Amino acid sequence: MLAKTISNITPFTLLDYPHKSACILWYAGCNMRCLYCYNPEIVLGKGTISFSEVISFLKTRIGLLNAVVFSGGECLIHKNIVQHIKAIKEMGFLVKIDTNGSSPKVLKKLLELNLIDFVALDFKALPEKFEAITKSNLFESFEASLELLNSSKIKYEIRTTYHSELCSNADLIEMQNYLNEKGYTGNFYVQNFSNGSETLSPLSRSTSLKYEALNTSKKPTIIIR
Repeated sequence: MLAKTISNITPFTLLDYPHKSACILWYAGCNMRCLYCYNPEIVLGKGTISFSEVISFLKTRIGLLNAVVFSGGECLIHKNIVQHIKAIKEMGFLVKIDTNGSSPKVLKKLLELNLIDFVALDFKALPEKFEAITKSNLFESFEASLELLNSSKIKYEIRTTYHSELCSNADLIEMQNYLNEKGYTGNFYVQNFSNGSETLSPLSRSTSLKYEALNTSKKPTIIIR
């Protein structure tokens, strides 16, 4: 029986791969338990769609979609993920990975095999708050993934979710400084927490981050989404 590792498929999006039409494969399971996670049913649930079903779906999208986004949960923790990505890449699709950076060995292999075209790397927090927010001790793995991307030629972006109860303006400035010291030259995308969303842990309402609270002259540039 084929394992079902995918929780859901978003058949069409113009928002998740810059300037490309794409679909999203939501892989079930995650090795973090971020307090503000919007996808508890994916993180805590099991897959309902087999990879063979994904291939059948994508065969109907050749020539209609530019790209496939691998997301989750955390897609890179699945043991067959390299084979999955290779199969979809061979179908002619661009491949984007959404990752928390916890699997640098897998990321390194994907980079070496030229199987990915774009990466969105989640920057949860600096070490002082990382474990409290993610319920994991995977900061060093995140840092290794960041260094891999920095030394590659692949297009990638760094992003974080801002909840005023978990992250202060000063924290964001420290994260900005950290990325600058690591040599990151892209934009630092900050997503305001969406109040009212179902999350892994109950959270109070978040006050939206405002540009006025940030030093916009510093690099990398913070972009609020």
